[in-house]
Amino acid sequence: MISLLKTNSNNSDFRILVSMLDQDLSIRDGDEHSFFAQFNKIDSINEVIVAYFNDVAVGCGAFKPFEESTVEIKRMYVMPEYRGKKIASQILVELENWAATLGNKITVLETGKRQPEAIALYIKSGYSIIPNYGQYANVENSVCMKKAI
Repeated sequence: MISLLKTNSNNSDFRILVSMLDQDLSIRDGDEHSFFAQFNKIDSINEVIVAYFNDVAVGCGAFKPFEESTVEIKRMYVMPEYRGKKIASQILVELENWAATLGNKITVLETGKRQPEAIALYIKSGYSIIPNYGQYANVENSVCMKKAI
């Protein structure tokens, strides 16, 4: 049974999951990891979802303000042994719904070419690839996406 908790970046389960995410990304991104890490600080994110499977924290995601009526999806992660159970999809839908209730109309996100499962999830969830934005504009490994919510 999956349950989703709305919380913020002070949640200890979220912080543990983000640490696991960063370990995974440091392997996937190699030397580029430090570049991406500077944009993934979690010190003051107010909208966080932590997914629990039988009371064990197994996944997370968050969003933060990006532009007017737009939020950026951040820190999406599901522990490897819990993948394939549609947990990431549930987290993403919950984040989108939460963002919409706060008056947002669009979500954007950045992921990496070395994360094909993430790209597949976002495309399946209705995201479309857009030109890389902001700090990712000239980054070959980045894939930026957008969805109207």
